Amino acid sequence: MVSELRIDRVLAPNPGPFTLTGTNTWIASFGKEAIVIDPGPRLADHEAAIVRGLEERRPSGILVTHNHEDHAPLANPLARQFEIPAYGHAPGPDFEPDLTLVEGDRLPLGEKELLVLATPGHSDDHLCFQIDQVLFSGDHIMGGSSVMVEDLARYLASLRRLRPLGLERIYPGHGPEIDHPDEVIDWYVAHRLQREREILAALEAGATSVAEIVEIIYREVDPSLHSLAAVSVAAHLRKLEEAGPG
Repeated sequence: MVSELRIDRVLAPNPGPFTLTGTNTWIASFGKEAIVIDPGPRLADHEAAIVRGLEERRPSGILVTHNHEDHAPLANPLARQFEIPAYGHAPGPDFEPDLTLVEGDRLPLGEKELLVLATPGHSDDHLCFQIDQVLFSGDHIMGGSSVMVEDLARYLASLRRLRPLGLERIYPGHGPEIDHPDEVIDWYVAHRLQREREILAALEAGATSVAEIVEIIYREVDPSLHSLAAVSVAAHLRKLEEAGPG
């Protein structure tokens, strides 16, 4: 039987306004070889579900898109359990990569190869992983939602670099799988540019602080998300000051 790339999701039991239905942990495998992407929070039930999800496959590495608490803390314990490395771009409060990944690195997966893409913006250390024409996007792109952005100029550049890749499917860190990647990438860029115009309009109307801008342009958004919105607004303001609109 000819082996094919197989991708399975193990959904972490951490739903909420920031995580949607929970963190998507992805198991990508080719034949008996597997990798685990974004193992998520350190929850015993979730760790057991990942181990069950691997079935007879043997993981060669635990990969982390970025070191936020809903993506990375289980990486080191899971790597120790299987005696394999945990990979990421930078350490965080609950994560220490055994091996550091940078732009252009390639990891074998059976007859396939995983390509590392540096995609800063949501966080400085954010990575995406590409296998063939599918992308594991972490929080760079989420299913059915926009994302919080720390550095808008770098984020827009990271989004725009994905458009020429000819992606056929995106497996995000939260939310459903994405079947029309180019449409979603275009929407993400357009959404950020629309927010920029709204921020400029709020400033022209007299807003003098991030909090005032959030109250104006996110008035119909769940207030529990306003703290994340404030991070994105601050990123927009820095980008406008440093690089101007567009």
